Amino acid sequence: MKRLFSILLVLSALWLFSPSAAQAADTPGGEAKVLCLPGNYTFTATDCIPSGPSAYQAEMAENGISLPQPPIPAVKPDFDLTYVDYQYGYVRTDNAPVYGSVEDAIQNNKNKAIRRVSGSFVYISYTDSAVENEKRVYMVAPGEWMTANDVSRVTAPVFQGIQFSATPQNTVGWVLTYLSPNGVVETKRTPGYDTEDYTGHILQNHDLVWVYGTAEANGMEWYQLSPDEWVPDKVIARVIPNTTPPEGVTGNRWIEINLYEQTIAVYDNYQLVFATLVATGLEPLYTRPGLFPIYQKLDSTPMRGSFESDGSDAYYLEDVPWTMYFDNARALHGAYWRANLGFPQSHGCVNMSIGDARWLFDWAKEGDFVYVWDPSGKTPTDSEAYGEGGA
Repeated sequence: MKRLFSILLVLSALWLFSPSAAQAADTPGGEAKVLCLPGNYTFTATDCIPSGPSAYQAEMAENGISLPQPPIPAVKPDFDLTYVDYQYGYVRTDNAPVYGSVEDAIQNNKNKAIRRVSGSFVYISYTDSAVENEKRVYMVAPGEWMTANDVSRVTAPVFQGIQFSATPQNTVGWVLTYLSPNGVVETKRTPGYDTEDYTGHILQNHDLVWVYGTAEANGMEWYQLSPDEWVPDKVIARVIPNTTPPEGVTGNRWIEINLYEQTIAVYDNYQLVFATLVATGLEPLYTRPGLFPIYQKLDSTPMRGSFESDGSDAYYLEDVPWTMYFDNARALHGAYWRANLGFPQSHGCVNMSIGDARWLFDWAKEGDFVYVWDPSGKTPTDSEAYGEGGA
């Protein structure tokens, strides 16, 4: 309180020696006015001068920025949602053998293989492992084993989106440091690279931030995160709240997939209740824009496919968790093989972290609408440009 009083004294002193103070002293009746206290004024003040800090706050309020910035009305979901009953491994050997016993797997006698696993992109699931003579093997199915010579264990990312307690009044977004040209996201006082006015404020990967205004500079769009902090658009994945149902949606709940932002937003009772990062189809295997109902839900399922005539791009993925099909073979699902989300990577499916896929799986019902769109207009909309799709 003492510090605030001292600041106000200094501001008042500065004002008293300003030309505006002299003018105020000469007002009819000779009544001098003082500076308005800091605050957002929605009316014309008559008993104080709306200048200095109060004017700054009023200007920021016109841009949708409240000072101090309020917390984002959201929390992360229960961490237990990130767990599944499987462990996963990447098959790094082509035509890798599968054995019928631990002993055969330990001996690694390929002549005793009961089957083989092949493909350019193959992941298996396992429920048990064993170590004998410093050799590790994995049980990939009841009575079926593979060796650590052929399988590398993978740890599924545990990134989680956010559950909203109320629809936010402004846009929110996640920071993506791995999309920054130098691997670091540091804010600038002004948009663009023409001035070296970096703030020294380093943002961490997946930091959640408010996103206010936008501006064009250096041929690209910049986002305003606070009164004097800007970052290029490519390092932020935004969720722009829109509680109006897309055309064709019946009912008060839907799922929105933004292909440009690489985010998903979930609306229930016309309120934003959940949002997170995704990875959609990589050109030319786009995720198709449109409105689709979820037509099948599966706790887990294998996925396999190939898009090249010679099968050189064949993939095989075991126990893909929390899968919901909405457009032919395109589905929302957990992707344990994705190290990072927030940019296109898939064969057309909407990839999510396991925890986020579980949250959505628990919330969604068959028949719920999935609205896929690209605000940039760059994704083809002609249905003839699309096949069945895949993981």
